[in-house]
Amino acid sequence: MKYLTLLLFLISSELLAQERQNPIISPYGGIYDIPEAAVKADPNIDYKIVIDIVTENENPEEFNWSLNNVARLLNLHVVSGADPKKINVVLAIHGGATYAIAKDSIYKKKYGVNNPNNQLIKALKDAGVLLTVCGQSLISRKISVDEVNENVEIATSMLTTVTTCQLKGYAYLKF
Repeated sequence: MKYLTLLLFLISSELLAQERQNPIISPYGGIYDIPEAAVKADPNIDYKIVIDIVTENENPEEFNWSLNNVARLLNLHVVSGADPKKINVVLAIHGGATYAIAKDSIYKKKYGVNNPNNQLIKALKDAGVLLTVCGQSLISRKISVDEVNENVEIATSMLTTVTTCQLKGYAYLKF
């Protein structure tokens, strides 16, 4: 029993000693490689994922957790073996998350600080993610099209974005 406890301690110490990796989106979405994992991403699959981004940040001075989780998703798939050229992600941003894609002037008016999501949004776009914001949510929040981050596309709605992507075979996630 003593040796089993020592072995478990050594294995867990090795896992805890790892540094976060950011193979696609850096410095966002840091993840850990799990070489022992039996279930991994398939390098032969064309990943098509639509993500419903609705969660507003609890702390407006920090980047949006949901957007960072998209960076994690990309980093995890690549570390796990997926071909980055075969990962197609579409974001359907709406609801409380709408302000996350607003230009600094609007974000600052609402929260008193510049938008901390700007660099993360650019990094996601540079990695090939299609970021869309629900036009209905923009109107509800009185955000004009010119007040949206230049890396984000305007969609008729989150609902039409998600249903269109799903009917094209995209897997659906919600953050």
